[in-house]
Amino acid sequence: MKILQHHSQLNLLGINRPNRIYWQMNTPQLYEEAVQRHEGYVAHLGPLVVRTGDQSSLAHSDRFIVAESATQGNISWGEVNRAFQSERFDKLLLRMGAYFNGLDVFMQDAFVRTSSDGEMMPIRVITETAWHNLFVRNTYLHPNTEELEEFVPEYTIVHAPGFRANPERDGTNSDVFVIIHLTRKLILIGGTSFAGEIQKAIFSVINYLLPRQDVLTLEASANINDKGESALFVGVDGSGKTCLATDNTRLFLGDAEHGWNHNGIFSISRGCYAHVLGLSMDEATDVWQTTRRFGTLLENVVVDVETRRLDLDDDSFTENTRASYPISHLLRSTRSGVAEHPRHVFLLAKDGDGVLPIVSKLTPEQAVYYFLGGYTTEIASDYYGKPIARRCFSACYGAPFMPLHPGHYAQMFAERIEMYKPHVWLLNTGWMGGPYGKGGRVPVEVSRAAVRAILNGKLSNVEFWTDGIFGLQIPKYCPGIADEMLNPVTRWPDMTSYELAAQELKAAFNEHLAQYQNEVNSELLANQPRFS
Repeated sequence: MKILQHHSQLNLLGINRPNRIYWQMNTPQLYEEAVQRHEGYVAHLGPLVVRTGDQSSLAHSDRFIVAESATQGNISWGEVNRAFQSERFDKLLLRMGAYFNGLDVFMQDAFVRTSSDGEMMPIRVITETAWHNLFVRNTYLHPNTEELEEFVPEYTIVHAPGFRANPERDGTNSDVFVIIHLTRKLILIGGTSFAGEIQKAIFSVINYLLPRQDVLTLEASANINDKGESALFVGVDGSGKTCLATDNTRLFLGDAEHGWNHNGIFSISRGCYAHVLGLSMDEATDVWQTTRRFGTLLENVVVDVETRRLDLDDDSFTENTRASYPISHLLRSTRSGVAEHPRHVFLLAKDGDGVLPIVSKLTPEQAVYYFLGGYTTEIASDYYGKPIARRCFSACYGAPFMPLHPGHYAQMFAERIEMYKPHVWLLNTGWMGGPYGKGGRVPVEVSRAAVRAILNGKLSNVEFWTDGIFGLQIPKYCPGIADEMLNPVTRWPDMTSYELAAQELKAAFNEHLAQYQNEVNSELLANQPRFS
């Protein structure tokens, strides 16, 4: 009966003649299929290693939302949210359906958590590869047998890496595309094997639906202590939030995507999708161990073909090497997915200018300012392959995946800071003593020491001083961190060079925020921190 239902839905998608349908395969079954189809191979101690080819990161310029009357007025259209014609969507869907005819189809039904009260959104992901189905299984919640019998997906994702668009005919930016149709509740992904596109497309939908129900969605990881007190780590991709939230003294609650309603916080998914380049057992023991587990999916990680042992330091394929694994792979974790309102919120800034302090305390006004700023640094390569740092501002720490105006999310963040009064901190997980290429990277153990000191109340009675450029409150003492490291100036060659770099970053912040002057609640920006 289920197979007939699946055939019926596939027919509606234009997939009329698939070869075989593999529905709801478990992890060992998907492993077997992936290996037999030469999609990947098993490495030492059990992880499945795969390659994503020429697409090893998110294709932001290839993301679209279908413009139609029911939702058009709600979307913040522009460079981030690009409009796509409904007619072209229909034609592209027909071509994708024809592409799947004669191919094996993998279908995985799952749930996305949408509240702290147990509400779930059912999704169905249709892929042409077994390993992408494994990624979905690692990432989202599994329906039980009874739920599967009654399962009706609210959103369907059709994923075909081997199908490439024709920009001239299809209206895409390249042969890669991620297109969301909010009214049809359908997502099309093609031309890319990078698994993160599936996760972020679903997150984009969640970022549209939940805030309109007064649920703040965040690009954040979270953990709790043995008393259930929670902490949020908010940051853009690659800022270190998963690593810092994974701590052997606390329970890991969830990775990357969380919601915050008026009952507390909740993890939207059940799995993790962590950066693993340069990961060491000493700095991040728990995450490192997951790369040696059956069920873990490793993207673009270098492996010795003879011994099958991993080399997490090798970036031959990409710097964006990834591990996808279920939360159960972490020894210190909770599967509840929900927690009370956070006691502490950490905003992570990977500062490539090297001027922000390692740790500082924020006022509520500063918290909203830095949240709306979403500052980070991306490391790219110049024409000759030399790495260069690029200053980036991703509004609300997740601009590429936020269909609504950034001011909507910033306003909700401000309201929760005011209502539930968490302590908000700014952590510099980037560089110190100079910019990228001259200064040194903030060691993970230093960032972790700052977090532990805060969560254990060790900074409650410590004296703070206010810096003269950013107005940040910096502790004079923090257990586990040398006093001279706390002052961002001390490791610079001289005060003048530091002040020039700091003023330049401050000006960049102000320029970024200026674009919201006419669209963000005036009180938010009127109360932004006043710098010297």
